[in-house]
Amino acid sequence: MARFEDPAYYGDIWAGAYDEQQIAPDPGPAVEFLAGLAGGGPVLELAIGTGRVALPLAARGIEVEGIDASAAIVARLRDKPGGQSIPVTIGDMADVPAVGPFRLVYLVFNSLFCLLSYERQADCFRHVAEVLGPGGLFVVECFVPDPARHGAARQRLTTQVITRDERGGVQLLPVVLRYSWPFELDEMAAGAGLLQLERYGDWDRQPFGPASVKHVSVYQRPFSA
Repeated sequence: MARFEDPAYYGDIWAGAYDEQQIAPDPGPAVEFLAGLAGGGPVLELAIGTGRVALPLAARGIEVEGIDASAAIVARLRDKPGGQSIPVTIGDMADVPAVGPFRLVYLVFNSLFCLLSYERQADCFRHVAEVLGPGGLFVVECFVPDPARHGAARQRLTTQVITRDERGGVQLLPVVLRYSWPFELDEMAAGAGLLQLERYGDWDRQPFGPASVKHVSVYQRPFSA
């Protein structure tokens, strides 16, 4: 399990298959939501990956930067139209190695849960707060844990995606996550000095409620201390 503690491990093993597996949803709703908050930017995507969200956001004229631990997966971003123009820092997203100030920082598609401890997730919130400008926003998209499906021990979720190539070869693509409940994320935000501004059940701003399977949460750095 120690290899999963390496921030680059997930991106390195998934780099050649991430887009082809089409695991991530259509970025359109997320792009619409984020563009409405970004103003003119600049904005920062943590775990930018292959640019599923960052590229269409940048195509709208918004200044986008990224952070990802995996040089291999960022290389896939660079191969796409517009991918060369987005500045990306290779580093651990929990440390947020960026300068700022940013109008918006965002983390989508459960990527926060790739940080495998409460402490590292809280570090991420704390460092995001440091690079946001006054009134800046932090948007996080995560699934809501289901006690019937997700084991409670250490709040870890382990799964495996099995792929087969055209020659019949099998590739195993593991995923290990440390999930957090929404109230835990609110605690992390409060500890970082961020205010919970909004929470929705999806990118289309459906109300968040007991039946919601995911949430899009918006936190804000106060305009003044």
